[in-house]
Amino acid sequence: MQVPRETSPFRSPWWQAGLVLLSLVCYWPSLRGGLVWDDAAHVTSPPLQSLSGLGRIWSDPRATQQYYPLLHTFFWAEHRAWGDATLGYHLANVLEHAAAACLLVIVLRRLSVPGAGLTGVIFAVHPVNAESVAWISEQKNTLSLVFYLTAAIAYLRFDASRGRPAGARMYALATLLFVAALLTKSVTATLPAALLVVFWWQRGRLTWKHDVLPLVPWFAVAIASGLFTMHVEHTLIGAQGSNFDLTFLQRLLLAGRVVWFYLGKLLWPADLMFIYPHWDARSAAHGWIPFLAVDVLATAGLWVLSRRFRGPLAAWLFFVGSLFPALGFFNVYPFLFSYVANHFQYVASIGIFAAFSWGAVFLLGRATGPSRTLCCIAICCVVALLVVITRAQSRTYIDGKTLYETTLRQNPGCWMAHNNLGLWYERDGDMPRAMAEYQSALLLKSDNETAQNNLGGILRQMPGRRDEAFGHLSEAVRLGPGNADAHNNLGVWYEDGGDLADAAAQFELALSSKPDDAEAHSNLGGVLARSPGRLEEAIAQLREALRLRPDYFSASLNLGNALLAAPGRLDEAIAAYQSAVRLDPDRAEAHIYLGNAWARAPGHGDDAIAEFRRAILLKPDNGEAHNNLGLALNGEGRSAEAIEQFEAALRLMPDFPEIRFNIAIALLKEGGHESEAASQIEALLLERPGNERARDLLSRIREHMQ
Repeated sequence: MQVPRETSPFRSPWWQAGLVLLSLVCYWPSLRGGLVWDDAAHVTSPPLQSLSGLGRIWSDPRATQQYYPLLHTFFWAEHRAWGDATLGYHLANVLEHAAAACLLVIVLRRLSVPGAGLTGVIFAVHPVNAESVAWISEQKNTLSLVFYLTAAIAYLRFDASRGRPAGARMYALATLLFVAALLTKSVTATLPAALLVVFWWQRGRLTWKHDVLPLVPWFAVAIASGLFTMHVEHTLIGAQGSNFDLTFLQRLLLAGRVVWFYLGKLLWPADLMFIYPHWDARSAAHGWIPFLAVDVLATAGLWVLSRRFRGPLAAWLFFVGSLFPALGFFNVYPFLFSYVANHFQYVASIGIFAAFSWGAVFLLGRATGPSRTLCCIAICCVVALLVVITRAQSRTYIDGKTLYETTLRQNPGCWMAHNNLGLWYERDGDMPRAMAEYQSALLLKSDNETAQNNLGGILRQMPGRRDEAFGHLSEAVRLGPGNADAHNNLGVWYEDGGDLADAAAQFELALSSKPDDAEAHSNLGGVLARSPGRLEEAIAQLREALRLRPDYFSASLNLGNALLAAPGRLDEAIAAYQSAVRLDPDRAEAHIYLGNAWARAPGHGDDAIAEFRRAILLKPDNGEAHNNLGLALNGEGRSAEAIEQFEAALRLMPDFPEIRFNIAIALLKEGGHESEAASQIEALLLERPGNERARDLLSRIREHMQ
């Protein structure tokens, strides 16, 4: 078959810059996007940001959401570079995607595949890839493909230089890059099979010694990687249970349906969604027999055609083979939401794009005059249209609210989007809308432990709805006995009711499922601090919470409270409160706690007064701050000022007449105000007749007045 040489732009040394620029044009809207869905689990968490945390990324499969240690090493390095600023992560994704497009052109050129440049352009701009590029978590796709393609280039160089010293070096380099790809995302395990397809396409046959044997170690590593990923998905991530129970026949029919779904989205990228509707594979699988039949017929037809042209069959085998890990034969957690996702075909799409470009370049080579011009215009229009669609797709990843609202407009039955949109509203303080979204999620999927937990968590904070909250939280625990968040919320429910023993038990269950849960450590520490004889355990739990999350404000406060209750540890308590103030200097309660601690330290009355004044500046209507400031002022002999603060506290907290006792003490300290002091105590006793301290003070005042 005669095909034209690569078009002139791709003979220019600037074509790589062109692909980078084109990628930036497509994904410019996403660069200002924030974190969505599980991005926060990929951007390196505080416990992993140190060098020891980097060691845990490699040694502890539970340390990160998925055990892809090289991926999370890159995230670790990126966090060192730009912290939590999302621009850096988005830009890294776009540049890695552009690099993959450039490497794809290089690979196809090396294989003498016609239309290599056009393939790179289509890959760079196709909207199916928007999910992989605009979603920070999917850096696993863009980065792993860079390693995948560089490994392929190195192996092809090895294949061309066998028997020479350079050949051995290239094989070692290729193997290292392939392992790097697997450690970034195990779906790249299909590379050795893809190389065999390429060699068959080039040579028309495969030989054991020359073609297969060098790849046997690669197959062994790939299988080991795949099995380990299956184990992690099953045991650590949760891809198990009734939602994943399908027979082999159902999985086979599902695979036939999935192949044509993905092919359709590549050829006609309309109605692209973040979460597609979840097919009922158990009841609908028999209706997918035609899809499987067409798969078989297409493969057979391309096999017959391969006697003359092997390219179409090679592209088809590459496409289906690269999709194999996501066809439904193996359980992966996202199947809980949908059996298909755009990012699943990031690598596989290369085969179809290459076949399309080859065909387009072939037709262009056969065309002459006006027909050739029309073909060029048509290709340019297709590329331009893809750019427009991709830009629109990338905008949906601006933030979680936009993403989930867009998903629900396209797929109203997506319970996951309802639940996650509820989280977004809850974070914004819009509790009624959050509750409505959780309830919608439960209407669609009543056994959704996450929505049960989230709804229970909101109800727990609402007056008069504790019983409803308990029902949802206990159901969440029943549905997901390993759900640390549900145990944690149920523990807080028990704590609110004063049942410290059951609360501690729930927090301990949360930690048994999720040992690195800083919130559970903090909550357990808070409960143990209130339990007789367990103060040291409480302090240990709170310190562990802060080790896991050094910026954990509540844990710092709780640690200060526990240390303050421990004999001889006032200095440590003050340090803990100071840490809380540094973490959030605009929180009045932190200044109040620190002021209370300073008030107990001899010679630090002025420090206590300063902290209480800061608290009042931040929250003038805080009666506790006014009362405590009055106590500190009175302790420093500034009774007149103290009385002003006590009176302000009483106006703000009229239900706490005990403040009148403090006013009386200050009046007595001033001297000459016994009558006013007695009036304050008498008013207190009218509301609190059983207050013995007040009765005793009133007796002493009357004796003095007589």
